Amino acid sequence: MDKIAAARIGPRERRRVRAAQYLRMSTERQTYSIENQRDAIRDYAALMRYDIVATYEDAGRSGLNIEGRPALRRLLADVESGQADFETIVVYDVSRWGRFQNIDESASYEYRCQRAGVRIEFCAEQFANDGSVGSDVLKAIKRSMAAELSRMLSQKTFIGQTRVVKMGFRGGGHAGYGFRRLLVDASGKPKTILKRHEWKALATDRVVLVPGPESEIEIVRWIFKQFIKGKLEVEIARALNERGVLTDLDQTWTTASVRSVLTHEKYIGNNVWNRTSERLHRNRVKNPPSAWIRVENVSVPLVSRKLFERARSVAQARRSRITNEDLLADLSRLLEERGSLSGSIINATPGFSTKSMYIHRFGTLQAAYDLVGYEASANYRYFNVITQLHRRRMEIIQDLVAAVGQAGGLAYYDSKRQLVRVNEEFTIAVWIARCRPSPYGYSHWPFHKRRLTGSDISVLIRMLPDNVTVRDFLIVPAWEAEHAAPMLSPNNGVRLDAFLFQSLDPLVEIARRAPIGGAG
Repeated sequence: MDKIAAARIGPRERRRVRAAQYLRMSTERQTYSIENQRDAIRDYAALMRYDIVATYEDAGRSGLNIEGRPALRRLLADVESGQADFETIVVYDVSRWGRFQNIDESASYEYRCQRAGVRIEFCAEQFANDGSVGSDVLKAIKRSMAAELSRMLSQKTFIGQTRVVKMGFRGGGHAGYGFRRLLVDASGKPKTILKRHEWKALATDRVVLVPGPESEIEIVRWIFKQFIKGKLEVEIARALNERGVLTDLDQTWTTASVRSVLTHEKYIGNNVWNRTSERLHRNRVKNPPSAWIRVENVSVPLVSRKLFERARSVAQARRSRITNEDLLADLSRLLEERGSLSGSIINATPGFSTKSMYIHRFGTLQAAYDLVGYEASANYRYFNVITQLHRRRMEIIQDLVAAVGQAGGLAYYDSKRQLVRVNEEFTIAVWIARCRPSPYGYSHWPFHKRRLTGSDISVLIRMLPDNVTVRDFLIVPAWEAEHAAPMLSPNNGVRLDAFLFQSLDPLVEIARRAPIGGAG
């Protein structure tokens, strides 16, 4: 039975259906606006005699993946847990459900709803989503078209951005130390200098690089001159930090930030773009030089081309002439002179290769130490323990997320804020405290209180003296963690010890989703 035929059935013959609407918009402003979708679904619901009882809205969310779409994740969780008080989900069209690059992913989310007894209808499509062969074929085609449209838009955006870069305009990103971003209109007339976190608002505007303050330009030239005189990046960074000079991002200088000045061609007036890419929300990758978009002499150079090429030659010579055997021989001599090794000792030695060079060549500093017969210090063993504890913490977080899912809830780890988000209702900060024996024979557990703030619930994992086995879990409201002492002991008083548990089951119970109405 198609949609029109179903609508012609009289009201006495059909009961009203409880339905939810799912709305999504990325950056499209017209056809796919949230308001247009809502209006179309409202008209469809009136025609089909549906009552819209729930709304799930992902405004300003890309359809390429599910990670950035909390409403869709919440919808799936409600449906699969039995909490959904509706039997139909109405979506504007197939592309609003998602533009997943693998069309099987789109189908899997729809299948999960159908398996839970909730069907999906697309009100703007010309086919009924009734499971017939014709419907499934058309739907598969629509999914492919939605995915292909994203790829086409990505390619068109890339081509358009390439054209802009080749015209001499900025392709995006920070200006870099010694430069400023100048906003110009379509005719090239200057408008204003953009500050940090300010971006152009009009599509016809463009951004060009212009020299910054003379004091910054002098520092850029000083960096190049010091480098060709034999100074290492780490030595240059240290000298700048001692002078109190900050980078363009108001951060201290590092080997990487110095190297970015020495290697970026914008300092000789070239516009270089597409050195890295992150298309279609995939992981950022470094592109080979052959894929870079390069336009020469489009901005005022801060250093001469001759000075830039000399610095490049020095860097290439350093990379080519130092073999692994040379690095290990230098490390052996340094060990003999200093009696011990550490990353700070290596970086502080004039004319010595940097710590990052040893890590790059041998994988870790410990591997290099082993090759020269140096037993790592207690501090280095401490770092190994910290690394192991970090891995254990992530394993526990993954187990918690899985347990919440099995209980019918929805949880995921927000790596940016380092919090576990549960059912889009509350957050959990999970950290780990290593066990440190005291001189008096009992253990204590120091921790950073700031890590346990900024969430609704705080969890501190306490380890046994082997720092491998979990002792217990402190599960407290965040405000309790803020007022706790920065070091726990075996006995912390009734108020705090009442929150100690042998597992994270209490959190799973809080997140558990149960069907409304119970059994019967």
